[in-house]
Amino acid sequence: MTQSPYLWSPPPVRSLAIRGADARAPVNRLFFVGRNYHAHAAEMGRPVDRSVDRPFYFTKSPQSLVESGARVPYPPETANYHHEMELVVVIGARGFRVAAAEASRLIYGYACGLDMTRRDLQFALRDKGRPWDLAKDVEGSAIVSEIIPVQAVALERGAIELSVNGEIRQRSDLDKLIWNVRELIADLSLFYHLQPGDLVFTGTPEGVGPVKPGDVLEGRIEGVGTISLSIAPADAAPEAQ
Repeated sequence: MTQSPYLWSPPPVRSLAIRGADARAPVNRLFFVGRNYHAHAAEMGRPVDRSVDRPFYFTKSPQSLVESGARVPYPPETANYHHEMELVVVIGARGFRVAAAEASRLIYGYACGLDMTRRDLQFALRDKGRPWDLAKDVEGSAIVSEIIPVQAVALERGAIELSVNGEIRQRSDLDKLIWNVRELIADLSLFYHLQPGDLVFTGTPEGVGPVKPGDVLEGRIEGVGTISLSIAPADAAPEAQ
């Protein structure tokens, strides 16, 4: 029996199902775009002026990733846990300093995503000028549906919505993105050597709000698919990933 070179077992590879395929897509990094719909930026009290601003990003660890249909405990140290429904771009090719006109070639496909957020911590940290990590990089807070492979196609429109317990909370269209898919890929590639398996959450529309234990979240994006999540009590054991 070969002895492992590691002191303890390394974490498992995170991966996502691909519609119509037996193979799964291994996940590399999780990038998130902040305030990329004007109405959401306004509801957060931070309007965006595209003529002078540029996209900004935060990240979550791959260990925060769970698949659609999961039951995730309400997280500790928050009393205001929010839903954020988003289009997720799945990167399928390497790219660095890519022009927006060429950015589509990096796209493998798309998925629906939820960027769950400790909103009370986010506001407190933001007001003190501190990083958002405790508010955003939360265990079980990056929920992603199966991937629909649509290689080299930049989606420009499509309805996006989220309901909680059957009540619509968020409803908009991808054509309201401040920076579109091609522009986001091009801008992000100025900072990172993008790699296959990188996921780019493109931002959430208005209507974000709190959830509580027992809530069921269901979202959809036209032409992409659906996503669901159940919020379990705070002391529930997380599902194995």
